[in-house]
Amino acid sequence: MKTIHERLDEIFPRITDSSFQENKGLGNEVGYHIFDYHPEYEMLVRNHVAFLKDRINHDSSSQRIVEFDLYEVVLEILDDKGYLQKNFQMEEKKGSSYVLNATRKALRLTLNNDLVIQYIAERVQENDIIFITGIGKVFPMIRSHVILNNLHKAAGQIPVVLFFPGRYDGQELQLFGEIKDENYYRAFQLVSE
Repeated sequence: MKTIHERLDEIFPRITDSSFQENKGLGNEVGYHIFDYHPEYEMLVRNHVAFLKDRINHDSSSQRIVEFDLYEVVLEILDDKGYLQKNFQMEEKKGSSYVLNATRKALRLTLNNDLVIQYIAERVQENDIIFITGIGKVFPMIRSHVILNNLHKAAGQIPVVLFFPGRYDGQELQLFGEIKDENYYRAFQLVSE
């Protein structure tokens, strides 16, 4: 079994390989990849994501990594819509469960006009690589399989890497290694353990 450092070191050569960018060998499926890791390595993974973005975005003219921290995306959308302060007030009066459901509705999650998916779509270009982070921070508001199931609307043929604090065995996502998400079969493990 590889260490977390060995697995992180394998990301750069993997995502800079031409077959990754062109989605070769995937049966013409959208290039969705999951880098799963033990939640205890969250800060190490965040630092490595920042390192990869800096290295590729400054050293390459043909590739660009665009990171979407889902928690930060949700906060920005709510703030732009004028809902963020209202959410704080509503939580005080009606509780967290009420705010959670109201926020999901406000974000239009899973609908054709899903605001998170629209946010991503407006910020990516053809030669980008999408990094999705913050899935642990935004739980239970957004579930990883919901993003992956709807991201094709924004990503098209752009490769996507979801950094997942938990386990992915090629079929099942388990957030934090404990919370079972819906099965998801379309993603490939970016780096094996």
